[in-house]
Amino acid sequence: MEDISRLEFCNNTVVYNNVDVDSVKRTYNSREKVTNQSSVEGKKTSEYSCEICKKTFSSEYELFAHQEKLHNREKPYHCEICDKSFVSRRNLTRHKKVHNAEKPFHCEICGKFFVSNSNLRRHTGIHTGEKLFHCEICGKSFIERSKLTLHIRSHTGEKPFHCEVCGKNFVSNDHLKTHKRCHTGEKPYHCEVCGKSFVSNDYLKSHRRRHSGEKPYHCEICGKSFADSSNLATHKKIHTGENLFHCEICGKSFIQNSHLTSHRRNHTGEKPYCCDVCGKSFVSNGHLKVHSRIHTGEKPFHCGICGKSFRENSNLTIHKRSHTGEKPYYCETCGKSFVVNSNLLRHKRTHTGEKLFHCEICGKSFTLNSNLIIHNRGHTGERPYHCEICGKFFIRNFNLLLHKRIHTGEKPYQCGICGKSFSVNSRLVDHTRRHTGERPYRCEMCGRSFINNCDLKKHERTHMGGKSFEGEP
Repeated sequence: MEDISRLEFCNNTVVYNNVDVDSVKRTYNSREKVTNQSSVEGKKTSEYSCEICKKTFSSEYELFAHQEKLHNREKPYHCEICDKSFVSRRNLTRHKKVHNAEKPFHCEICGKFFVSNSNLRRHTGIHTGEKLFHCEICGKSFIERSKLTLHIRSHTGEKPFHCEVCGKNFVSNDHLKTHKRCHTGEKPYHCEVCGKSFVSNDYLKSHRRRHSGEKPYHCEICGKSFADSSNLATHKKIHTGENLFHCEICGKSFIQNSHLTSHRRNHTGEKPYCCDVCGKSFVSNGHLKVHSRIHTGEKPFHCGICGKSFRENSNLTIHKRSHTGEKPYYCETCGKSFVVNSNLLRHKRTHTGEKLFHCEICGKSFTLNSNLIIHNRGHTGERPYHCEICGKFFIRNFNLLLHKRIHTGEKPYQCGICGKSFSVNSRLVDHTRRHTGERPYRCEMCGRSFINNCDLKKHERTHMGGKSFEGEP
């Protein structure tokens, strides 16, 4: 039922925010027949009667307005199963079908069943593509009038539903109900696969797709698929450039305002989200959630091919490319391709020689900000990564992972020629070159070749008076 909490009476005419109901109906261009009328001596009579005071109205719309306004949202009809209350007996009868699983309305196209005829009509619009309700401001169309009402509030900024706990306002009553669960801690929707709980059914549906891998929303421009329609809508803005949010400090643009808000904190240094375990702070709640998984050990994203798990979905996406060989990011200068965009950006700087990130202490420059952060730890002595077994600290998480293999004895990189195993992939690469004879690093002064860059650098010192390090001529 469409929300009408803002309906008022003015000069005996029902109005919505001071707009005449009849005018609103014409504006919405509705083809839905909301009254069952018969002609009596050239006049129209109504069959819509208030069950509380028996007053009659010419439309269902005006009846709802009357019940909300005059009966002060009284809901005298109670469901004996779940204790939910309703303004009319008709709404109670329709609600009871949810409990007895009665779905008498059938879609002839796909066979799906529905509790009410209105739900069936709404569903049919998915097949026909018919969108009867049009926004006069931007021209966007909707299958349901209620969706149009919510959309109009995005133009007007109206948020009529108010949380009494924290004072936050919302566009719809459904959004308010979901929000209130943040205060109560209620999460009534449970995943039958992993047991995780959610505050709304929409969140549960989205979560289930992580297990199934289903991505039903496709971009017709580039073919990319998404698990959620909201993610698709955000993605499309990449192609259209629509609604970009610009940083007034550095000029960088973002598809979502929330991303701009987080970005601004890089300039201000604000980090309002703090980890309760280690005290580390972050610019966004999303970054904090990912960080928290370091403490909990949670890795909710699983590779269906090899079973490996990850803390972030983006890391799983990148990992899957190691199985498929996909490298979607191409350098326009040399044609080289990369698994992730950050690697492409770093590679491009080898062509330009650009080093944007400078150390304020020693002046050294870097192509990546992450390299600068690690470099700065050499000055500050910060070693944030800690081994729980021996207590040793490390500058980088990668170094900690390699160190842990000393304790576990893990050597996941095996030579395909002799079967020897290594704890680090780079050592396997060096070892394999001893079998193949490959020496890709060549001294420009004397022509000697070496297995790795480290050996080449040691050798180059011999030309500057250092100790000799033999390679091959």
